[in-house]
Amino acid sequence: MLKAFFQNELIEAGCDEAGRGCFAGPVFAAAVILPKDFFHPLLNDSKQLSEANRNELRIVIEKEALSFAVSAISSDEIDKTNILKASIKAMHVSVSKLSVAPQLLLIDGKYFLPYQKLPHRCFIQGDATYASIAAASILAKTYRDELMQQLHEEFPCYNWAKNKGYGTAEHRKAIEESGLCHYHRKSFRLLPQQALF
Repeated sequence: MLKAFFQNELIEAGCDEAGRGCFAGPVFAAAVILPKDFFHPLLNDSKQLSEANRNELRIVIEKEALSFAVSAISSDEIDKTNILKASIKAMHVSVSKLSVAPQLLLIDGKYFLPYQKLPHRCFIQGDATYASIAAASILAKTYRDELMQQLHEEFPCYNWAKNKGYGTAEHRKAIEESGLCHYHRKSFRLLPQQALF
């Protein structure tokens, strides 16, 4: 059972990212502020849910959240900085876009850089612990999956509609056969010798 809140005095925003370990595409992050009475029986870490349940929950979260925002950092920027910095930046951008000002950030994972002067708490497996982080994980995941579906139309050889840019055996084989495209993260070691389009 997810915990509704970490504490009851400050306005909390849950933050999570999606796509950090992918070979291709942007990294996404979401920030979500839920109302005090929010509850949905399906709400959980996005990785524990079916695609249909994630898509159903996305509609509910976007309708009922006090505020939410989703942001993406491109593969080019990931290559220029690194994936950790890009993931944190995506969270910062999402927090900056919230229409309700949070007073405490709940972060999934153990790494974060302070955003302005907002206090934050990091939680390993936070998306399986707190409702707002779980909600953020669902938004980040569904927005990213939607984009990878669109990018699949441009580069169907990688089958991103199925693997969403993760380093599956199928994706690796497609890279060997077709080389990399401009959506791939060149700073990641994808193959021993990386051929570009």
